[in-house]
Amino acid sequence: MIRLLALLAMMTGPALAESVMVVQPIRAGTVLTSDDLAFADTAVEDGFEDPRDLVGLEARVNLYPGRPVQTRDVGLPTVVQRNATVPLVFNRGGLTITLEGRALGRAGEGEPVRVMNLSSRNTVTGIATSDGAVVVN
Repeated sequence: MIRLLALLAMMTGPALAESVMVVQPIRAGTVLTSDDLAFADTAVEDGFEDPRDLVGLEARVNLYPGRPVQTRDVGLPTVVQRNATVPLVFNRGGLTITLEGRALGRAGEGEPVRVMNLSSRNTVTGIATSDGAVVVN
């Protein structure tokens, strides 16, 4: 009996699932809204099943209708733009040092970003904050 149930389970195949896709072309850098999203009949491993998980995220690449949105395609809204001059902040104990740096990439809040210290020309990696600064510890 157990073999019969296992055989039936294999014959029916996996259950159909839905993924989230966009309804119109979305350019990289655009923040997604609920009006931009719909369900696709295909499922992908690293896709989204609930459109609410995508609302407020920024497209990191161009998104096209009919293709499920994958986790690598979106991220937090950008707070540090590439080539922007950003405050580079170092905190240790009660000491805080703030310098100017040039962002070598773009990042959302809490994401790592490489920055060149404009005084020493050294490159460091820090975490982007909501106000556009980069904290290096």
